[in-house]
Amino acid sequence: MSSHPWHPIAASHDLPFRHVFHGQLFGREFAVWRADDGYVNVWENRCLHRGVRLSIGVSDGRELKCQYHGWRYSNRTAGCTYIPAHPADAPARTITNRTFPAEERYGLVWSSLEEAAALPRVAGLDDANLLVLRGMPLNAPAALALAHLADYRFQPNNAIDSKEALVSIEAAEGFSIALRARSGSQETLAVFFVQPVDSSRSVIRGVLDRNAEGMVRNTILRHHNERLSALRDRVEREAAALPAAPPIEPVYESVAPELAEMPSLSASGRRAAITVQVARKWMTANDIAGFELRPIRGLLPTFQPGAHIDVHLPNGQIRQYSITNAPGETDSYTIGVKRERDSKGGSSCLHETVREGDLLAISEPRNNFPLRRDAVKTLFIAGGIGITPLIAMAQALSHMSLLSELHYFAQDETQLAFPERLATLGRALTSHLGLNPQATAAKLAELLVDYRPDMHAYLCGPAPMLEVARRIAAEKGWPDASVHFEYFKNTKAIDDSSSFEIALARSAVTLRVPAGSTILEVMRGNGIDMPSSCEQGACGTCVATVLEGEPDHQDVYLNDAEKRSGTKIMTCVSRACSARLVLDL
Repeated sequence: MSSHPWHPIAASHDLPFRHVFHGQLFGREFAVWRADDGYVNVWENRCLHRGVRLSIGVSDGRELKCQYHGWRYSNRTAGCTYIPAHPADAPARTITNRTFPAEERYGLVWSSLEEAAALPRVAGLDDANLLVLRGMPLNAPAALALAHLADYRFQPNNAIDSKEALVSIEAAEGFSIALRARSGSQETLAVFFVQPVDSSRSVIRGVLDRNAEGMVRNTILRHHNERLSALRDRVEREAAALPAAPPIEPVYESVAPELAEMPSLSASGRRAAITVQVARKWMTANDIAGFELRPIRGLLPTFQPGAHIDVHLPNGQIRQYSITNAPGETDSYTIGVKRERDSKGGSSCLHETVREGDLLAISEPRNNFPLRRDAVKTLFIAGGIGITPLIAMAQALSHMSLLSELHYFAQDETQLAFPERLATLGRALTSHLGLNPQATAAKLAELLVDYRPDMHAYLCGPAPMLEVARRIAAEKGWPDASVHFEYFKNTKAIDDSSSFEIALARSAVTLRVPAGSTILEVMRGNGIDMPSSCEQGACGTCVATVLEGEPDHQDVYLNDAEKRSGTKIMTCVSRACSARLVLDL
């Protein structure tokens, strides 16, 4: 054994599924929980909202929910996925709790307060055949517990009832000590790790090198529990006679965005911050390929249902694809790509050129199509490949047992993508196959007829289908705020013949936008950074607030009420009806 910064903070049996364990190390508190995929999360034990302990939160196996105001945090990343007080907004990626490394070995869960090398192996311990003792908490400092463990006496596993065994110290270093008990031909190695909870509290965690079954196992556990309890009493009596050590004050550091690497920029200025590998490629439906993208190193950023990523392709093009993952599926992103007959190189490149094992650059997830989780009922309507964002949303509500329906329009069963995910939705899924435009409109009118307050509808599909659905929803009394839609692309003809002036209020800069150039291009050409994604007025990433002037809306992202208000503009395609626009940039 060697001295290292890793310490056990729990036993593996302390982490049953759907349970949150309160761990502590050197005064630092942890919320420790095992997700349904087996991943062990070790987080700082506070909600970022009001500091309430997350160890009293609720784990649903994929996300951890704070009990106070219901903020939800994702498996692996600890990124916030939902804020009930702001149900229509996607939480910023910077709202991410502090995480700590976790290793599960020797029946214990280990963590460290600092960047550490790999957890070293302990000679004589085999993960496959160990008996983990019950943790023994002590009201005494770790150093005192270690001193007394040097005198700990116990019997070998197969000689519990023999006369007192000979116990020798095999190794002692840092916060651990290895003891070997011998009686005749029988011997057992016991390794004890002392977890320093704070300056005056610790936990003894013991591991024996051989497991046992049935009554023999219970006898061994009882043997060590009695002897460790006696040791605890001796240590605590001695600790009570010593001057009290000052408590360790935990340090809560501010949570900042990840600054480890500067993201690269494409020629258009769109960021490609993450390198992923195509771990799997398969045909999930006729002409629809599924891609599982795994990070080369580290963890992928938190996503919320409805989020998309920019994929930077080998041919230099950039395309947007929705993440189809269910909540808590955070070790990879899964996207679906339909081969377009009139492809300009995007879908054809992914279908024909990109293979398993290839590396791709992608952006961080963006969510301009966020899912509310406070509706009395949610209606999802997907047309063709428009299923991709909606299947993520439907899985999220299904996992939370919230009322929803997913209506999937496609030509036939061979075009129903991601059948394994659809199968998890049960009766919430209805497929509508082979309908012509008139029959589709009639079915949409049937689905949208029964609006009630606090219902929400989410639609994604071809532009003609969405235009019909938006018209029908308005006729049936659905307010704009309850109908959410995402277009594949902007099919409107863009008129860029006008010339106008933009004043950027925050930057104190006035610029001229000539005919043939976009607001976005002019700003970037003058060194003003502006996030963007599709750059065709469909995704909402480059939206800006209008303080003065009249926008000429040429996008498909804003709804009719937002366009009438004149307070927002999509800088990638929209222009000005007035001679001047003042933007809050």
